[in-house]
Amino acid sequence: MAAKTIVVTGATRTFGLSNRLSKASTRTALPAALMAALALAGCSTTPTTTDLITVDRAQGSQENIASLSAVIQSNPNDPEGYNVRGSAYGRAGDFQRALADFNRAIQINPQFYQAYANRALAYRNLGKPVEAANDYNRALQINPSYDVAYIGRGNIYRQAGRNNEAFNDFNRAIELETTDGRAWHNRGLIYQLRGQHAQAIEDFSRAISLSPSSPEPYNGRGISYVALNDDENAFADFNRAIELNDKLAESWANQALVYERRGDRARAYKSYSHAVRLDPNYKPAKDGAARTRASS
Repeated sequence: MAAKTIVVTGATRTFGLSNRLSKASTRTALPAALMAALALAGCSTTPTTTDLITVDRAQGSQENIASLSAVIQSNPNDPEGYNVRGSAYGRAGDFQRALADFNRAIQINPQFYQAYANRALAYRNLGKPVEAANDYNRALQINPSYDVAYIGRGNIYRQAGRNNEAFNDFNRAIELETTDGRAWHNRGLIYQLRGQHAQAIEDFSRAISLSPSSPEPYNGRGISYVALNDDENAFADFNRAIELNDKLAESWANQALVYERRGDRARAYKSYSHAVRLDPNYKPAKDGAARTRASS
């Protein structure tokens, strides 16, 4: 999914956190009654989370970083300059330099909670969730009302299977009136795992209102519609997800699921096969294609 092209200009922007939802983290689980039959169990748990940034070459361009370096040279004791340049390095995918800048920002101002959250995100991208959690905890010690840190820490908990703690963090961000759609989306995923599909649909709908160009909450809501046997609304959501980003294997596999439930195995096979081409390792698509292959 393409990242927004926004030049970072202030210390309070967290470099990988936006109202857009990243691709890999948000695959959803089918209701338990369908999991065994359709082999879609595990869609809700993937190795990454919505914290992981999308590389944005505009924000991470050499020109942008050079201009930020010039600002730092003119005021080397301003922690905001390092935090902003660290964000640009993060967008460029240079997480080691990003860490160095966030370290410097925190060294200058140990109360700079946004820099802790940014450093946590860099750690997440480097596969260091323990260090990331420590930084989110520190950010929340400094500012207990920082919604970004609750969402980031909640994603770490959810990845670790600590869903109750994750739910509490997403819920706290929502209580703080966050406008970040990821809080609603991720809480919806946990409602879905609990079989509370009406609540999940409400949360996915809220996420859609906050992040209307993200396909992930459409996929999430569609799965809960399937669980409630509302295939018409599910199909509409899966098709909308495809319209928003036709490169997600999950969306095509979900569309195929509705075709399969309708008995249209030929169209189901076509969509499952397309999902496999997009992601050869996506088991729900492979299993679906195997089930419907004879109808092709």
